[in-house]
Amino acid sequence: GLCRTEHMFFGDGRIVAMRKMILADDEAGRKAALAELEPFQKEDFIGIFEAMDGLPVTIRLLDPPLHEFLPHDDNPTGQAECAKQLGITVEKVKRRVEQLHEANPMLGLRGCRLPIKFPEIGDMQIRAIIQAAIEVKKRGKSVLPEIMIPLVGTVEELAILKQRAIAVADEEMAKAGVKVEYQIGTMIEIPRAALTADKIAEEAEFFSFGTNDLTQLTFGFSRDDIGSFMPAYIENKILPIDPFQTLDVSGVGQLVEVGVVKGRKARQDKHGQHLKVGICGEHGGDPDSVTFCHKVGMDYVSCSPFRVPIARLAAAQASLADGKTISRDR
Repeated sequence: GLCRTEHMFFGDGRIVAMRKMILADDEAGRKAALAELEPFQKEDFIGIFEAMDGLPVTIRLLDPPLHEFLPHDDNPTGQAECAKQLGITVEKVKRRVEQLHEANPMLGLRGCRLPIKFPEIGDMQIRAIIQAAIEVKKRGKSVLPEIMIPLVGTVEELAILKQRAIAVADEEMAKAGVKVEYQIGTMIEIPRAALTADKIAEEAEFFSFGTNDLTQLTFGFSRDDIGSFMPAYIENKILPIDPFQTLDVSGVGQLVEVGVVKGRKARQDKHGQHLKVGICGEHGGDPDSVTFCHKVGMDYVSCSPFRVPIARLAAAQASLADGKTISRDR
């Protein structure tokens, strides 16, 4: 199972606590808001671990830019409601929205950059994951968390965050007197990460290729804006198909294959371990893309639930075509 935690910040008191954290004036304020948010995260993870008893659960840490959790500057009504909800002035909400504005938010303060700048955010999520795992293990169920750090472009980013995550996990397990097994890996969605996968694999215990972002960054296309020109590209046969629907094997696929090969060799050479590799994104439910994933030796594909039957069929067909073990879907 793949759990994308950004979806878990909406509903109930979650969005209120999240907005308090974003609108906090200092570290103490952020920590107070995160303390409100942590029980919600823990509760969510407990439910997931119980449902997935005995199966690995990949949890992607917070990825989107923080501005996505606030009403945008073109939504004054929403900003007024947010201010009332938190007991602050509209001006403060508006000012923070302006402060968080980025010319290219998908290339800005998101992913692994958030806990590097604000370590308390990452600490809260790791605590919630480990505390939930401990509680479910105490209930007699098997728990296998895989903590995925997103948007890594350098091994140094991963090493810093991994070290901090291990320290937080060790502290929680020591307090509880319970040890749980877990892994720390990363999402390969920046071209530099694919090209330096051998270095990153020295720290990562698994890879998940985030092919949506990897496609955006390789082509220089914005997934949200291609509607203005992609039909012309298809009509003029510049591209055979929308690369966000079917993986661009000749370009993006090269990066994926390089990442798989270099990452697996480095992990085997240094640790003597098999590096588990898969992809995350809608490509995981596209038959042609699944065939490519099988060809490069991935262990699994991840996609939206409604696309799982298609992914299973495509994986079975790819397996029958070459007689190799069928790829797993999640």
